[in-house]
Amino acid sequence: MLGKRLYALAFLEHSTRRLHITGVTTHPTQAWTTQQARNLATDLGTRMESLRFLLRDRDGKYSRTFDAVFQADDLIIRSAPQALRMNAHCERVIGTIRRELLDHILITGKAHARQVLKTYEHHYNRHRPHQARHQLPPEAQQHPAAIHDLDTRQLLRTRILGGLINEYKKPPDQQR
Repeated sequence: MLGKRLYALAFLEHSTRRLHITGVTTHPTQAWTTQQARNLATDLGTRMESLRFLLRDRDGKYSRTFDAVFQADDLIIRSAPQALRMNAHCERVIGTIRRELLDHILITGKAHARQVLKTYEHHYNRHRPHQARHQLPPEAQQHPAAIHDLDTRQLLRTRILGGLINEYKKPPDQQR
């Protein structure tokens, strides 16, 4: 599997910047993308009702059955041909995944790619700050309390993906 091109399907919630990486394959087909849409709809559950639109490109792998998962023709917006800026938020997150993750790790197969991308998705949604959200991660509701006296406080570091990414937080006894 080493050296083969892999494809991942990612969805990005615009308002929260929450990332969903639904699958990895060597050959994306209409049936595969439709199944990934169904998986996302199941994961989102009742939150699907709050979606206002789905912006996607015009690639042939997105079929009517893919669109039907999102239940309304007026929910689907197809980007203009060769208009990367029209889907700038998703293009940016793809670039972020490449720069922060994929440029630094050798993927050895589909299972490895799934595991690495799922770990990164967890980090992205729960720990990585986002400028558009005033430095809050997508799943955070408020900023952690500021630490002013670093001499009396400790920080715990959690190494993610073998130290490629580091997450920092206060020890449980200092959470106040």
